[in-house]
Amino acid sequence: PYYVDMNQNLFLQASLHSSDQDLTLFVDTCVASPNSSDFTTLVYELTKSGCASDPSYSLFPTPRSDIARFGFSAFSFVRRFPSVFLRCELLVCGHHDYSSRCYQGCLSRFKRNADS
Repeated sequence: PYYVDMNQNLFLQASLHSSDQDLTLFVDTCVASPNSSDFTTLVYELTKSGCASDPSYSLFPTPRSDIARFGFSAFSFVRRFPSVFLRCELLVCGHHDYSSRCYQGCLSRFKRNADS
């Protein structure tokens, strides 16, 4: 476990370990839960489909495409839960495949007016 104070900034890094140097890493979805084995019942979305859901969530520049860095402010679920567990889904794409999901960035769905 990693112990932090409320609202403390947390910085995370994910690295891809592969002999293929032509890959890139993309943070797609990160959710938090008070239960390490249940990420569906009570969750808090930090990011979804590459879009920040939490105002404190940020992506940070990296020296290489096979590294992803991000951060957010520490929070807690209602006081009865002493821990917060994080599950993130990252995508691996070809570094120069500009049509891949990794290069599409945030995919938010916008509702259209029925008239348009």
